[in-house]
Amino acid sequence: MNSSGSGLDPGKPAPPGLALAMALVLSLVALPAWAHAPAGSAEGFVSGLLHPVSGLDHVLAMVAVGLWGAQLGAPAIWLLPVTFPLMMAVGGFLGLLGVLLPGVEVGIAVSAIVLGAAVAFESRPPLPGVALLVAVFALFHGHAHGTELPAGQSGLLYSVGFVVATGGLHAVGIAIGIIHRWAAGRTALRGAGAAVSAAGLFFLWRALA
Repeated sequence: MNSSGSGLDPGKPAPPGLALAMALVLSLVALPAWAHAPAGSAEGFVSGLLHPVSGLDHVLAMVAVGLWGAQLGAPAIWLLPVTFPLMMAVGGFLGLLGVLLPGVEVGIAVSAIVLGAAVAFESRPPLPGVALLVAVFALFHGHAHGTELPAGQSGLLYSVGFVVATGGLHAVGIAIGIIHRWAAGRTALRGAGAAVSAAGLFFLWRALA
């Protein structure tokens, strides 16, 4: 596949740390709430920070978003890692409120399958469709996080924590995706995408079992 549209021209550096930077800004915005939180509730931030990395299905899907963004190049390289955490926060809010979202585990598994396949085949659909797809998947991931808020912990800080962690995972995917500049790197990324998609099939089988 022609890689001329990768957008990762060394002369035009992309902002690989943008998602992480935005997530860190969100954490700073929440600091006043943290300072006034009841004793013990600040643990919510740590719980939220650790929650996305506690499940391989979440980790693979979030890294795949970064990989795909790196393949697509600008503006997708920053749009996708911004869209996912924002919409995941919406999904997390719905989960905290107890709003039902059917098929969450299936949706998470499908996200790994589709995002992995997109990386494997280096898919380049229209950008609005890519952003919409990522946004829908983000709702499922966020809802799963929101419904698993530990008892007695701050929902706000917990949400900020998992948004920060998600931004970090996207940044990891983008950093890895820089190898897309080279032919061998493009092949490696496609292989990684295929592995993510295969893992998603396992997650889907487990969700339906």
